[in-house]
Amino acid sequence: MYLNEADGDRARALRLYQWNSELSCAVLHDLGHFEVALRNAYAAALDATWTGSGHWLDDPASPLRAPLMRKKRGGPRGPRHVDVNDKLRRAIDGLRGRYGAQAPPGKIIADLSLGLWRFLSSAAHEKTLWVPHLHRAFPRGTDRGALDRRVGRLHELRNRAAHWEPLLAAPLERRMDDLMWVTELLSQDLAVYIRHHSEVAAMLAKRP
Repeated sequence: MYLNEADGDRARALRLYQWNSELSCAVLHDLGHFEVALRNAYAAALDATWTGSGHWLDDPASPLRAPLMRKKRGGPRGPRHVDVNDKLRRAIDGLRGRYGAQAPPGKIIADLSLGLWRFLSSAAHEKTLWVPHLHRAFPRGTDRGALDRRVGRLHELRNRAAHWEPLLAAPLERRMDDLMWVTELLSQDLAVYIRHHSEVAAMLAKRP
């Protein structure tokens, strides 16, 4: 890809490769702030609203753990029902197994991946998570669908950058708009901080 982009010029292809690596680091720097803010906001919203007998990470009745069956389209056998909380349970239980049953909730929360937090705003969780709990992480009237689409695009960008995939054709200006849109809902102060310290725009201007 880099050679094609550089019209066969190996020296320029190498410069593009180096530039892409540095751009990926800049993107991940900004996305890291977003990821921490999102998981902390969700955890705080659940802490404030969950009334079960155990912590929402561990209580079998928690909306992150209770079986949640949804119809999944496609596949050779047509539509089928899947438990969309299965990955969440396995991730939490895996971390409990690693750190022990007495590990504080914050230890588990910090190790859960963005890929898990990302899907908590999906339509599948609207009635069980968004309405009773997670909407409190955002200003009143925040549209769940609009939020979910942007968080989904940011998750995809995070995966591409983290795996050092080429970002040559990625619509990074639009993704940075998504980042600021979501971050401003979570924290105006954080949005200001990211704008001040982000190096993404400067890196885009330096493209070989």
